[in-house]
Parts: sequence; structure tokens; C-alpha cells
Amino acid sequence: MSEKAKVIFQPSGRRGEVEKGSSLIEASRQLGVDIEALCGEKRVCGKCKVRIEEGSFEKFGVVSSRANVSPWQEEEGKFVTPAQKKEGFRLGCCCKIQGDLLVFVPEESRAGKQVVSKAARDIPITWDPAVKCYYVEVVEPTFEHPTADMERILEELYRTHGLKDLRIDYLALRKLPARLRGKDRWKLTVYVWMDQEIVRVLPGDQRLNHYGMAIDIGTTTVAAYLCNLTTMQVIDTVSMMNPQCKYGEDVMSRITYHMMNKDGLEKMSDDMIQGLNTLVRQACEGTHPPKKKNKGEDTKEKGKKEYLCLNPNDLVDLTIVGNTAMHHILLKLNPEFVGLAPFPPVIHRSLDIKARDMGVSINESAYIHVLPNEAGFVGADNVGVLIAEEPYKSDEVQLIIDIGTNGELVLGNKEKLISSSCATGPALEGAQLSFGMRAAPGAIERIKIDPETHEVDYKVIGRDAWRSYSKPEEMKTKGICGSGILDVLAELYRSGVILKSGKFNPKQKSSRFRRSPETNQPEFIIAWKDETSIGKDVVITQKDIRQIQLAKGALYCGCKLMMRRMGIKTLDKVKIAGAFGTHVDREKALIMGLFPDCALDKVVSVGNAAGDGARAALLNRGKRQEANWVARNVEYIELTVEKDFQQEFMQAMQIPHMKDEFPNLKGLVAEDILKQK
Repeated sequence: MSEKAKVIFQPSGRRGEVEKGSSLIEASRQLGVDIEALCGEKRVCGKCKVRIEEGSFEKFGVVSSRANVSPWQEEEGKFVTPAQKKEGFRLGCCCKIQGDLLVFVPEESRAGKQVVSKAARDIPITWDPAVKCYYVEVVEPTFEHPTADMERILEELYRTHGLKDLRIDYLALRKLPARLRGKDRWKLTVYVWMDQEIVRVLPGDQRLNHYGMAIDIGTTTVAAYLCNLTTMQVIDTVSMMNPQCKYGEDVMSRITYHMMNKDGLEKMSDDMIQGLNTLVRQACEGTHPPKKKNKGEDTKEKGKKEYLCLNPNDLVDLTIVGNTAMHHILLKLNPEFVGLAPFPPVIHRSLDIKARDMGVSINESAYIHVLPNEAGFVGADNVGVLIAEEPYKSDEVQLIIDIGTNGELVLGNKEKLISSSCATGPALEGAQLSFGMRAAPGAIERIKIDPETHEVDYKVIGRDAWRSYSKPEEMKTKGICGSGILDVLAELYRSGVILKSGKFNPKQKSSRFRRSPETNQPEFIIAWKDETSIGKDVVITQKDIRQIQLAKGALYCGCKLMMRRMGIKTLDKVKIAGAFGTHVDREKALIMGLFPDCALDKVVSVGNAAGDGARAALLNRGKRQEANWVARNVEYIELTVEKDFQQEFMQAMQIPHMKDEFPNLKGLVAEDILKQK
């Protein structure tokens, strides 16, 4: 029988017994404590820093000791300073529990609730859903005509609607006799999937009760769109952090988790299914009147608002997009070989799976349509982007960039389309940066640096006023999220704080530039400690700048190699997709060199185009056929096998680029900065 130890996490107060030998990260998962672990416990991000308390804590009934965890690991020295080590700080991914513990999780290590922005766009969609409703009235059976219920309904559907050769789901068939003989006797609403199968029967005329959901499963976030399949209205958008984030921030971390843990794939899939069911439930609850806060309190509004009062069983269709790894993990398909050259997926084509077989709690007879994959690192989410934006119907040469943990690129027009992926890594989402974090309250989302004084103004999530209009203590800054990370590189370069190469300018005399008192490495202060809630200065280090350069260089290099493959010198349009892309300042994106030079009025944000594509496939069955066609007709190219990939990548790391001209930056960046060698 395995031995257990009592572990208490503060300040959350969550506690419980866990098996000895478990890591503190594993214990935090079991006890429901959110600790950042962006690198998937590879010991390279340092975000899971915690403090082991020493002493007897009678209130909690534990004697906590630093001797109750495994010995110090060499990797911890990269993130825990000698002074912090003396105070009892350790990395949660390195510490194995050997006895009772009281663990304090500092604020910067807590995974706050992420702010997800994946609103549905108003895009043109032709109404033709996979599930349609038909109203029928049948003649009551007699001794002379004792035709069976099902056959009687099929005859009427053929006579009035031209539907033939239909089958019926077994569970729907079981409900048929009672619903045919209810108060609306011999009158029925029939829900038919793809003109092939009856998936629901309801008494009377209920053609307006016709709902479905489109879901975009991102590596970091999941967004779901509840839609009326009759009117095409988006009733609600709900979102959440991908519950698999605790296994690692990027797809390779999760593939590795599967390979290193016997039940890893099942755990990650079950977490995702549970997450999908939470979103379904949350969306349905949003259609009910608010609960009464006090007994006898009237929640009716003056306008007598009508509530749909939906329940999960009212959802009769569901579409899903996601990258190839998320697709495989959700469906419990072995993702191991997606991560190994030549990166083949288990399946390319789309799938139609009964919701009950997947454990998704919508109508028990409904199907889930999973859109097709393009390649190992370009999945159904990119197919969703394509069917939403339709570059294959355009004369314009379009570059579509879906920015995330894995950058996905599409280039071309109706003549030809090519796609690729580039490992931007999680740096743009906060991992591997000293004060990087997800888009949660307290995260810096916008930054401005005065070119003359190098003073910094910034805005944090959860507060409307900028720093210059606030008292220091009002900011409660914790770190920098993705949009702020893109801002900071462009602003550091434009203001002359860093050179084209990314190195700090040795000639600057800013009071914010210094060498770290702990590491002696150069850094620039974004927020002073009296403006933060973590009691320390929020800084950008030389190492952080390099990480951002690696990410932006990967995107630029991918764009350039694709343009070369297509024989294209200039772009007609650049579309930035993804929830992340929604918050990218296009001017600063061009300044930092996120993509090749392009007129700013040709750069547009298209929001969560992958989610829009999933919604298009929900509301128009033709888009499903289109998705299968485009997935097989886009040419995927593997960038890393290009003979000069390394050289192009190295040049793309400079700001905005080592050699390429950027005439559209004239007037945005000082001439002496733009022309520096």
C-alpha cells in the first residue's frame, strides 16, 4: 500500500493527502490549485516557483520541512536565486513530496483566470445546416391500414418533403411511440441529419427549437458558439482555458506527456471532454432567467424578456476544429507520430461521430462533425480559417497568419495555396519570459515608450486607465501578456533602447536600464515594484528579447520562404487570425518584423477565423465538403528542410529584418533607427 503525505497550499487553503513521490505540480492538480507550468514540467520556464514553509503548523496539523521534499536539482538554479533558495523557494516540477508540507504559491506563480476574446464575426454564410426540421401530420392507424409508426412517418416525409431512404437512430426510435401519441396526437417535428438519419422527434410543431454548437479547441483556449440553426443567430459565445494546459503549454509537451505516462492520453482526452461538457452546460444555463438571490425576489424584467431555457439535449449538431495534436488527443488517437518526422497524422479526412460515443453531453442521438486535418502541424483549425476566409476564391494574393503557440501560415489565391507551420513557441503567450504571463487581470497588454525620455506608459487587463493617469498602487501589475510582449519589442526598438540586432543600446542613459542585481544581466524596467502586486520590478531582460526574436523570426522566415516558393515579391493582403491576433497592433507588428513589408491598410485582423469556420460548417453542410476539398488541395511545405532555412531564420530575427527593406515604416520609425546597420 502506497504511503501518503498531507499537503496544504496557501493562500488558497486547498489541502489533501497525496502519494509520496508525487511532484508538487502533480499534487496541485489533484487538489485543484492553479500553478503555472507553461513548459509542461520540462524545467525550462521557471513559472512554477513555490516556497516550502518550515515549521510546525498546528492549525493545519502538519509539521512542514524543506527536508520533506526531494533534493535540490541543478536546473532549479537557473530560476531560483541563492537568496530565494535560502528562503525555501523551489520549482514545483522538480520537488518530489516525501513528507507533510505547507506550500506557499506566490502571486506570480498563480495561474489567474485567462481573459479569452473569441467573439463571433458577422460573416456571410448560406443557410443549409446538416440538421433540418420537418413538420409532419400522419393519419392515425386503423384495422384497415395498420402501418407501423416509423413507416407512416417516412411515407409522409417523402410525400411532403421529398425525403427518402431515411434511417432512424435507435434511441430516437425508442421515444417515437409516446411522442406521436402525446397531446399533439399524430403531429410531429422530425430532426433529420444530412438527409440520411432521423436524430430527434418532438410532439407538435417545434421547428424553431433547433440548436447546435461550433467549437474551436485551441492549444491554450477553447471557444464555443451556441447557434440557432433556423435563424443562424449566435445566441452566446462561451470560452475557457484549455484544461490540458496543466500538462504543458505547447503541443509537443502534451505529446511527450502521453509518451511518458501510460494513461496520459486518456487523462488529457477526458479533461477535454469534461471541458466541452462544461461549455455546453454554461451556454445552456445562459438561456435561463437569473436565479433569485433572495427568497421571494422577482427576477422578471419590466420588458418581460423571454428566455429560451435550453438544456444540453436541445443541441442536435456540433462541429469541432483544432490543431492536429488537439484533434488526436480529443479522439484518443495516438499523437506520438505527429511529433516525429515526417509528422503524419492518423487521419486526414473529416469524421462524423455520435456524441454519446465521445461522451459529449448534447442530444444523445446527435452527431459531432470533426473537420479534416491538412498535415501533422496544420490541422482542422487552419481548415476552419480557410473555409471562413476563402482565399481560394480570390484574385488577391493573401497571407493568412494564425498566431499562437504554433504559428500557421497560408499563402496564395485561387490559382494556388500553400501552407506551413512554424514553431513560434510559447514565448508570445508569456512562457519562457521573466515576467511573461497569460492574458489575465494584472497583465500588461499595451506599452508605449517615449523616444526621448524612455519613460514607459502601459495598460493592464482589468483596468481602463493607463499608468500615466493612475497612482502607482492602483496598477497592481503582475507581468506581461502576448499583446504587451509584441508591443514591447517594437517600442524598445523604435525608442532606441535596443539596437536592430536586439541587443541593448550601450549608448542609452535611461534610468530604467540597469544590470540585474541578482544575475548581473542587462534589463529594462517596464513597471516599478510599487506599481505591482508582486512586490518586485517587472522587467524585460536580454534573454527575454532573444526569446521574442526567436518567435517573430520564425513567423517572418516562414512567410518569406513561402513567398519565395510561390515566386511572389509583394503581398496584396495580410490577414492576422486567432484570438491572439485580435489584440495585435498591426503598426507595431510591422515595426518588429512579424511579417514582410506591406502597406498598413492592407493588414487586417480577422479574429477567431478558425471558430468562424467551425460555425460555417455548422450552418452550411456544403462547407463540410469544401473543407475536405481544401484540406487535400492546399500544398503543405516543411520549412525546416529548405536548404537556407537557418540563414533566413537568422536574418529574420533582426528588427525588423537584417536586409529586407521596409518602405512602409517611413514616418513610423526614425530614419537613423530604421537605417542602422
